[in-house]
Amino acid sequence: MARVSQEHLDARRRQILNGAARCFARNGFHATSMQDVLREADLSAGAVYRYFRSKEEIIEAIVAEVLDAMRSAFESAVSQTPPPTPDQLVANVMAQVLSGGHGLPYEGRESLPRLMIQVWTEALRNDRLSAAMREGYASVRGAWTEVVTAYQTAGMMRDDIPADHVARTMIALAQGFAAQQAVFGTAPVAVLQDGVRGLMSMGTQKAG
Repeated sequence: MARVSQEHLDARRRQILNGAARCFARNGFHATSMQDVLREADLSAGAVYRYFRSKEEIIEAIVAEVLDAMRSAFESAVSQTPPPTPDQLVANVMAQVLSGGHGLPYEGRESLPRLMIQVWTEALRNDRLSAAMREGYASVRGAWTEVVTAYQTAGMMRDDIPADHVARTMIALAQGFAAQQAVFGTAPVAVLQDGVRGLMSMGTQKAG
């Protein structure tokens, strides 16, 4: 029997995650059954259960990939000296993530915000998912804190405010923008960039 290549295995796993993410974004976690995932992915039960033993494992895999992609995007910004300004940085990362970059398991600008809202709600009742979310958030927060520290070192930002506090606020801006997308409809990432730029301008211009 011919051995199945790793490339084939990775492609099949991606097929499952893509199908599941479409179902979750469209109908929510609880209204989506494993049978729905099987139909959407166009695979047999045996093929899917080879990779994931339950719907909860699929959800956890999607959450892990989204958090990892966001962390990776900000880690790449740390390597730049100086890093992009906050308005550029937040907008660039959100644009990459919303467009489904980094091989993420969703398609279309509407999918990620809808998935995020559902994940936050599910984490309140699912201890395993909550633990995964906390671990992922800590990792993302660490990457963002490095960016803020780089700002402070380069003299781009005041250094008397804890870098972690600024990082949490930057994360909240991205999360809030995603939540608005899910509830109120999509808006260009330029809206977020302009808003952050406006906040950054306070104190730089005199009235009159």
